Amino acid sequence: MDMGRAKTYPLDRRAVVAALLRDRGDMLVVTGLGAPTWDATAAGDSALTYPLWGAMGAAAMMGLGLALAQPERRVLVLTGDGEMLMGLGALTGIAVEWPANLSLVVLDNERYGETGMQPTHTAGSVDLPGMAAAAGWPLTGTVADQAGLEAALPAILSAVGPVFHSVKVKAEELPLAMPPKDGAFLKDRFRLALLGTA
Repeated sequence: MDMGRAKTYPLDRRAVVAALLRDRGDMLVVTGLGAPTWDATAAGDSALTYPLWGAMGAAAMMGLGLALAQPERRVLVLTGDGEMLMGLGALTGIAVEWPANLSLVVLDNERYGETGMQPTHTAGSVDLPGMAAAAGWPLTGTVADQAGLEAALPAILSAVGPVFHSVKVKAEELPLAMPPKDGAFLKDRFRLALLGTA
């Protein structure tokens, strides 16, 4: 397959993230480097969202730790295909730990959006949901259009997990929507929102 040839997908990633977070309630969200963080912020900055500014490859494992520490709360990890490819080992670790409250959504534009839109391996033959299924995730899927997104939302938001979905989105550059950049502030804000003052 020619990895340099762009595929066209109809879904706008910012609209996908807005749909995922529309009725989030007290769901805890970890966003990966770059676009997932900008998109979650565009949907509405929240103290219950923990954006990773520079820890590429860490979002899935951060979500795992959070899901294990807070088993009564839904945890959603939003990351990109480039970051997921960097942290593939997380698929096996999460499968072994089997957190029932964890969902992981890859916003897959088949590009490294932060470094010039070079094609990632998902533009070729790499099947991230297939890899998650092979690792032992009980519920995986690929979403490529609005009907598929609507069908997948209930599972992503409430099914017994771990749940893994790759959502194929347009390869586009959107205006930045920046959350606060101060790491200590973000950590303290998240902790206070999650645990209170005690």
